[in-house]
Amino acid sequence: MAKHTLLLSSLVILSTISRHGTHAVDLFVTNNAGNSAGGVRFSEEISLNYSRQTLASATEFIWKIFQQTTQADSKKSVQNVTLIIENGEGVAFSSNNKIHLKANYLAEFAGVIYHEMTHIWQWNGKGQAPGGLIEGIADFVRLKADLASSVWVRPGEGDRWDQGYDVTAWFLDYCDSLRDGFVAELNKKMRREYNSGFFVELLGKTVDQLWSDYKAQNQTTGQVGGRLHECVAILYA
Repeated sequence: MAKHTLLLSSLVILSTISRHGTHAVDLFVTNNAGNSAGGVRFSEEISLNYSRQTLASATEFIWKIFQQTTQADSKKSVQNVTLIIENGEGVAFSSNNKIHLKANYLAEFAGVIYHEMTHIWQWNGKGQAPGGLIEGIADFVRLKADLASSVWVRPGEGDRWDQGYDVTAWFLDYCDSLRDGFVAELNKKMRREYNSGFFVELLGKTVDQLWSDYKAQNQTTGQVGGRLHECVAILYA
């Protein structure tokens, strides 16, 4: 049994996806969690095959949300993405086209993958964009994929537009309702820089004005949302 588990933990699945034949991406999945409870649970309840399928579907969905059907559409030149299941604290993080998912937290697997895969493909204004906006866009993608978490705040809650994660995702959803494809256009503008004036260019109002309009529309104080958001934010980045 131990030998079988060892072989399974080192197994890598490779898949290649493309969009209209213009951009092939190699997807790798490996389970390095071994005999740990999380490693066994991953193998039995999620599996390498389902993980690969989720990576592929997330990539296709993100390209659609970002309106990136070809390389000419400001799509990142990413040749491969690797999902690594590993032991450790926290939930997940992305770095250098690798998604590290902790085996002790496999709840809402698809939602977490969509969030982290968005970080692989999104632009960040060469590091100039607010971190809360970057995390908010990732959760916006998760929201549009109908993978919002049950612990998310309600629309209109939160203290700042760039508070991040679910708070900012709901705000971006509001902005997207004012101009279809707003988030896609904002992402393209952030390829080389970030400027809060992008909101004025796309929606005709400053981001602070938009936030005030959004809050007024939902008529909430955001106090409960702020506390719940803090609980969510410590889980994954």
